Amino acid sequence: MEYIGKIFLILLSSILINNFVMSRFLGICPFLGVSKRVETAVGMGAAVTFVMAMASLITYIVQYGILEPLNIQYLQTIVFILVIACLVQFVEMVIQKSSPTLYKALGVYLPLITTNCAVLGVAIINIDEKYDLIQALFNGIGAALGFTLAIVLFAGIRERLELSDIPKPLKGFPIALITAGLMSVAFLGFQGLIK
Repeated sequence: MEYIGKIFLILLSSILINNFVMSRFLGICPFLGVSKRVETAVGMGAAVTFVMAMASLITYIVQYGILEPLNIQYLQTIVFILVIACLVQFVEMVIQKSSPTLYKALGVYLPLITTNCAVLGVAIINIDEKYDLIQALFNGIGAALGFTLAIVLFAGIRERLELSDIPKPLKGFPIALITAGLMSVAFLGFQGLIK
Protein backbone atom coordinates (compact mmCIF):
# COMPACT_ATOMS: atom_id res chain seq x y z
CA MET A 1 0.00 0.00 0.00
CA GLU A 2 2.88 2.36 0.73
CA TYR A 3 4.25 1.77 -2.80
CA ILE A 4 0.90 2.73 -4.37
CA GLY A 5 0.88 5.89 -2.25
CA LYS A 6 4.35 6.79 -3.50
CA ILE A 7 3.24 6.29 -7.11
CA PHE A 8 0.21 8.50 -6.48
CA LEU A 9 2.46 11.21 -5.02
CA ILE A 10 4.80 10.98 -8.03
CA LEU A 11 1.83 11.30 -10.37
CA LEU A 12 0.24 14.22 -8.49
CA SER A 13 3.58 15.97 -8.09
CA SER A 14 4.47 15.73 -11.77
CA ILE A 15 1.04 17.04 -12.83
CA LEU A 16 0.70 20.00 -10.46
CA ILE A 17 3.74 20.76 -8.33
CA ASN A 18 6.61 20.01 -10.70
CA ASN A 19 4.64 20.80 -13.85
CA PHE A 20 7.12 20.73 -16.72
CA VAL A 21 5.79 23.89 -18.37
CA MET A 22 4.75 25.99 -15.39
CA SER A 23 7.40 25.05 -12.79
CA ARG A 24 10.35 23.58 -14.68
CA PHE A 25 9.90 25.71 -17.82
CA LEU A 26 10.45 22.81 -20.20
CA GLY A 27 8.43 22.35 -23.39
CA ILE A 28 7.77 26.06 -23.88
CA CYS A 29 8.04 25.96 -27.71
CA PRO A 30 4.96 23.79 -28.34
CA PHE A 31 3.24 25.38 -25.35
CA LEU A 32 3.35 28.79 -27.01
CA GLY A 33 3.10 27.57 -30.61
CA VAL A 34 0.20 25.12 -30.51
CA SER A 35 -1.96 26.81 -27.90
CA LYS A 36 -4.06 29.05 -30.14
CA ARG A 37 -6.96 26.56 -30.30
CA VAL A 38 -8.13 24.07 -27.68
CA GLU A 39 -8.57 21.30 -30.29
CA THR A 40 -4.94 21.46 -31.43
CA ALA A 41 -3.76 21.77 -27.81
CA VAL A 42 -5.63 18.56 -26.91
CA GLY A 43 -4.13 16.80 -29.95
CA MET A 44 -0.62 17.93 -29.04
CA GLY A 45 -1.22 16.91 -25.43
CA ALA A 46 -2.30 13.42 -26.49
CA ALA A 47 0.73 13.04 -28.75
CA VAL A 48 3.11 14.24 -26.03
CA THR A 49 1.43 11.95 -23.48
CA PHE A 50 2.02 8.89 -25.63
CA VAL A 51 5.62 9.89 -26.42
CA MET A 52 6.49 10.76 -22.80
CA ALA A 53 4.97 7.56 -21.40
CA MET A 54 6.68 5.34 -23.96
CA ALA A 55 9.95 7.29 -23.72
CA SER A 56 9.95 6.86 -19.93
CA LEU A 57 9.45 3.13 -20.31
CA ILE A 58 11.91 2.52 -23.14
CA THR A 59 14.68 4.82 -21.88
CA TYR A 60 14.53 3.14 -18.47
CA ILE A 61 14.98 -0.27 -20.11
CA VAL A 62 17.77 1.05 -22.34
CA GLN A 63 19.56 2.71 -19.40
CA TYR A 64 19.51 -0.30 -17.08
CA GLY A 65 19.48 -3.04 -19.73
CA ILE A 66 22.12 -1.74 -22.15
CA LEU A 67 23.98 1.41 -21.12
CA GLU A 68 24.87 0.51 -17.52
CA PRO A 69 25.78 -3.17 -18.12
CA LEU A 70 28.08 -2.08 -20.98
CA ASN A 71 29.36 0.86 -18.90
CA ILE A 72 28.50 3.40 -21.61
CA GLN A 73 26.29 5.76 -19.60
CA TYR A 74 28.02 8.71 -21.29
CA LEU A 75 25.92 7.93 -24.39
CA GLN A 76 22.69 8.44 -22.44
CA THR A 77 21.61 11.73 -24.03
CA ILE A 78 22.30 10.60 -27.61
CA VAL A 79 20.56 7.26 -27.14
CA PHE A 80 17.56 8.85 -25.40
CA ILE A 81 17.16 11.37 -28.25
CA LEU A 82 17.23 8.51 -30.78
CA VAL A 83 14.55 6.63 -28.85
CA ILE A 84 12.39 9.77 -28.66
CA ALA A 85 12.89 10.48 -32.38
CA CYS A 86 11.68 6.98 -33.28
CA LEU A 87 8.61 7.35 -31.06
CA VAL A 88 7.76 10.73 -32.57
CA GLN A 89 8.06 9.34 -36.10
CA PHE A 90 5.61 6.59 -35.13
CA VAL A 91 3.15 9.11 -33.60
CA GLU A 92 3.47 11.36 -36.65
CA MET A 93 2.61 8.50 -39.02
CA VAL A 94 -0.39 7.45 -36.90
CA ILE A 95 -1.79 11.01 -36.69
CA GLN A 96 -1.21 11.62 -40.40
CA LYS A 97 -3.22 8.49 -41.27
CA SER A 98 -5.94 8.77 -38.63
CA SER A 99 -6.52 12.55 -38.47
CA PRO A 100 -5.13 14.57 -41.38
CA THR A 101 -6.79 17.76 -40.05
CA LEU A 102 -5.02 17.45 -36.70
CA TYR A 103 -1.80 16.62 -38.54
CA LYS A 104 -2.07 19.87 -40.53
CA ALA A 105 -3.08 21.87 -37.45
CA LEU A 106 -0.07 20.66 -35.46
CA GLY A 107 2.18 21.45 -38.41
CA VAL A 108 5.86 21.76 -37.62
CA TYR A 109 5.29 21.33 -33.88
CA LEU A 110 4.56 17.61 -34.21
CA PRO A 111 8.04 16.62 -35.42
CA LEU A 112 9.46 19.13 -32.94
CA ILE A 113 8.34 16.82 -30.12
CA THR A 114 11.64 15.08 -30.88
CA THR A 115 13.54 18.12 -29.64
CA ASN A 116 11.00 18.99 -26.93
CA CYS A 117 13.19 19.31 -23.88
CA ALA A 118 10.31 18.14 -21.67
CA VAL A 119 10.38 14.66 -23.23
CA LEU A 120 14.14 14.31 -22.82
CA GLY A 121 13.87 15.96 -19.40
CA VAL A 122 11.43 13.39 -18.05
CA ALA A 123 13.64 10.52 -19.26
CA ILE A 124 16.71 11.98 -17.56
CA ILE A 125 14.81 12.92 -14.38
CA ASN A 126 13.57 9.33 -14.10
CA ILE A 127 17.17 8.10 -14.06
CA ASP A 128 18.44 10.90 -11.77
CA GLU A 129 15.64 10.31 -9.23
CA LYS A 130 16.42 6.56 -9.35
CA TYR A 131 12.80 5.64 -10.03
CA ASP A 132 12.02 2.00 -10.71
CA LEU A 133 10.23 1.06 -13.96
CA ILE A 134 6.67 1.63 -12.68
CA GLN A 135 7.59 4.91 -10.97
CA ALA A 136 9.35 6.12 -14.13
CA LEU A 137 6.28 5.26 -16.21
CA PHE A 138 3.95 7.13 -13.86
CA ASN A 139 6.30 10.11 -13.69
CA GLY A 140 6.27 10.22 -17.50
CA ILE A 141 2.48 9.95 -17.64
CA GLY A 142 2.08 12.60 -14.92
CA ALA A 143 4.51 14.97 -16.62
CA ALA A 144 2.61 14.56 -19.90
CA LEU A 145 -0.75 15.08 -18.22
CA GLY A 146 0.65 18.20 -16.56
CA PHE A 147 1.87 19.43 -19.96
CA THR A 148 -1.57 18.71 -21.44
CA LEU A 149 -3.33 20.47 -18.57
CA ALA A 150 -1.16 23.55 -18.97
CA ILE A 151 -1.44 23.77 -22.76
CA VAL A 152 -5.23 23.18 -22.82
CA LEU A 153 -5.85 25.77 -20.08
CA PHE A 154 -3.60 28.22 -21.90
CA ALA A 155 -5.36 27.57 -25.23
CA GLY A 156 -8.74 28.19 -23.61
CA ILE A 157 -7.53 31.48 -22.18
CA ARG A 158 -6.03 32.51 -25.52
CA GLU A 159 -9.31 31.79 -27.29
CA ARG A 160 -11.11 34.02 -24.79
CA LEU A 161 -8.48 36.73 -25.16
CA GLU A 162 -9.15 36.92 -28.91
CA LEU A 163 -12.66 38.10 -28.09
CA SER A 164 -11.52 40.58 -25.43
CA ASP A 165 -10.76 44.25 -25.79
CA ILE A 166 -6.98 44.31 -25.36
CA PRO A 167 -4.81 47.38 -25.97
CA LYS A 168 -3.14 47.19 -29.38
CA PRO A 169 0.48 46.96 -28.10
CA LEU A 170 -0.45 43.88 -26.03
CA LYS A 171 -2.42 41.99 -28.71
CA GLY A 172 -1.12 38.61 -29.81
CA PHE A 173 2.14 37.32 -28.42
CA PRO A 174 2.71 39.92 -25.66
CA ILE A 175 -0.58 39.12 -23.91
CA ALA A 176 0.15 35.41 -24.37
CA LEU A 177 3.45 35.79 -22.52
CA ILE A 178 1.81 37.79 -19.74
CA THR A 179 -0.89 35.12 -19.44
CA ALA A 180 1.71 32.32 -19.35
CA GLY A 181 3.55 34.17 -16.57
CA LEU A 182 0.37 34.57 -14.54
CA MET A 183 -0.46 30.89 -15.02
CA SER A 184 3.03 29.98 -13.82
CA VAL A 185 2.51 32.07 -10.67
CA ALA A 186 -0.83 30.30 -10.13
CA PHE A 187 0.87 26.88 -10.41
CA LEU A 188 3.41 27.98 -7.80
CA GLY A 189 0.47 27.91 -5.39
CA PHE A 190 0.72 24.11 -5.45
CA GLN A 191 4.23 24.21 -3.93
CA GLY A 192 4.17 22.67 -0.48
CA LEU A 193 1.09 20.55 -1.28
CA ILE A 194 3.20 17.42 -0.89
CA LYS A 195 6.02 17.21 1.63
